[in-house]
Amino acid sequence: MIRLDISQAVFLYLLVSVIGIFILWIFFEERLKFLHFREEDVYVWQCAICAYTYVDSRSADISRCPRCSSYNTRMERGEKDGNKVIKG
Repeated sequence: MIRLDISQAVFLYLLVSVIGIFILWIFFEERLKFLHFREEDVYVWQCAICAYTYVDSRSADISRCPRCSSYNTRMERGEKDGNKVIKG
């Protein structure tokens, strides 16, 4: 039989617990990578009725405003109120 002091037993218990939590953290962190939006899939929309600007990644051509429920067309990246914004 293996003899353990109480301090050794507590150390082993804490070590196994920390390793288990670390493995779970890595597993859930990898799972969350699939849930994040890719930049190519995110579209910026501006409502023509209430001027609310929002992000929607579900549709590419037409979207429904979450504030007033009107249908809107997609804005191009860097475009605001019909004028191109030059970044540089």
